[in-house]
Amino acid sequence: MRFFLFFLLISRVVIAQTTYPKDYFQAPLDIPTQLSGNFGELRPNHFHAGFDFKTLQREGLKVYAAADGYVSRIKISPFGNGKAIYINHPNGYTTVYCHLQTASGEIENYIKKTHYKDQNFEIEMFPKANELVVTKGQVIALSGNTGSSEGPHLHFEFRDTKTEKIINPMLFGFDKFIKDTKTPVIAAVYVYPLSGSTANKSKRPLLLNLSLQKDGTYLANKVLANGAIGFGITADDYDNNSFNKNGIYKVQSFLNGKTSFGYQFDTYGFDEMRYVNALIDYSRYKKTYQRVQKLFMSTPYNLSIIKTDGTNGIVNVLPNINLVYRIEVADFFGNTTTVTIPIGFDASSSVVEQEAVISNYFVKAQKENIFSKDNMTVTFPAKTFYEDFSMNFAVNGNILTLHDDTVPAHSNFEIAIESDKYTDEQKSKVYIANLGANGRLGYNWTNVKGNVFTTRVRTLGKYTLAIDNSPPIISVVKPIQGRWLSNDKTLQLSISDTGSGIKSYNGYLNGNWILFEYNTKTRKITHYFSDGIVAEGANNLKVIVTDQVGNSKTFETQFFRSQK
Repeated sequence: MRFFLFFLLISRVVIAQTTYPKDYFQAPLDIPTQLSGNFGELRPNHFHAGFDFKTLQREGLKVYAAADGYVSRIKISPFGNGKAIYINHPNGYTTVYCHLQTASGEIENYIKKTHYKDQNFEIEMFPKANELVVTKGQVIALSGNTGSSEGPHLHFEFRDTKTEKIINPMLFGFDKFIKDTKTPVIAAVYVYPLSGSTANKSKRPLLLNLSLQKDGTYLANKVLANGAIGFGITADDYDNNSFNKNGIYKVQSFLNGKTSFGYQFDTYGFDEMRYVNALIDYSRYKKTYQRVQKLFMSTPYNLSIIKTDGTNGIVNVLPNINLVYRIEVADFFGNTTTVTIPIGFDASSSVVEQEAVISNYFVKAQKENIFSKDNMTVTFPAKTFYEDFSMNFAVNGNILTLHDDTVPAHSNFEIAIESDKYTDEQKSKVYIANLGANGRLGYNWTNVKGNVFTTRVRTLGKYTLAIDNSPPIISVVKPIQGRWLSNDKTLQLSISDTGSGIKSYNGYLNGNWILFEYNTKTRKITHYFSDGIVAEGANNLKVIVTDQVGNSKTFETQFFRSQK
């Protein structure tokens, strides 16, 4: 145990002493830097892994290699990062460029060849060190809006090449591109009664009133409590360049002047991303969309950026003792906002009781839990959840109720449903669907063995068996049947599916496979005639779209094109 603590201490010292090159990398764009998202910002189910650079609300800006190196990975997907390029640099770091419209030059040729070799739009490549060498300032791509991007921008990351840990770009000197004289804004402070205690006569979290002091700090109204309490904040940061809110860089709490609980967004691993759901008050977020960052851990979790004392940020309020709790929120430039909270003891009984929760079972987070009723079974492996909780588990007809999505799951759990009402032919079309509030069915990959259907999911809620017998829908964006398309640069179709969702699509011109790029936001697939597959004169087009359970739709037509 002593060796472990010593190792942990030494590891933290080594991390703290890491020196990053400040002038080695250039900015990936040649326009004034404006951020629409910064490192560590709180996102659904993850922390933001880099910078989101604004691109003047348009696509097609030149994207430059931040330093010499070679393209080590390329991933093209209609989801997530969209079109992404990874560059390894000789100093041990990797830069990542995402949501690209298209790559440039030799890199784009490499990508296009792979599309046609694999006959797929979704591809992932790992070029060798001597294949795609780039120099600092070389144009590697054009900015775009591909993947799950909600608007034109460039997502940019730094990673440690060996460990793949992501690193705050500010540590590489990118602070010189940003002016920031603004202090973070603490919009709300909450006190959380824990383990049956009360705070200001409430067993529920309470919003504290804040008053601005002459020295620029804030003073909260006094908290009168008995037993264990914790605190949480909602806070945002602003800079002089962007004029939109971003995530905070550092938060530290103090109890009677001694550090209690804090974290700083410098570096962390991808396997830690989902701990954002443990850091925030997840239940409040799902109900109100407000992200309250908790400054305590009722049950410790392994998020490496957190530094805490032996109490894990929990304040124990005892008789005859007055306490002073202080919260400091800072940005990377040292601009700091401070809130002071006086705390005293009060033995009065609560006026506001805990919120009632519909439940009939209790889940122990550190143990495996198996619940079964009628024809449905749910298995939660140990450590599926962050904390113990009372769960509502019910089976009503063909609907399984697994509490609701106000309790976050960190890892997958299994649902098994037995049913003998489907024929062997039908079974291939059946899947376990999550049932949305609007009655919409969400597809989950499902395995069938005999009459038992199983799936692995990571969200609590309602589930049911669904069958999809409907093929996808294919339609033309504009009429092409029998028409001359000599002046068109692209060929575009709309594809959609009302059941399990689209799994694959393939297009053929005169029997030859052609690349269609898929935009999930517009539900359109686009072929660029510049690929050189189109023939002079008549062209026969065939498109086959298949959904997740194997239903297929084929679209065929003929058009004409002159290349002269």
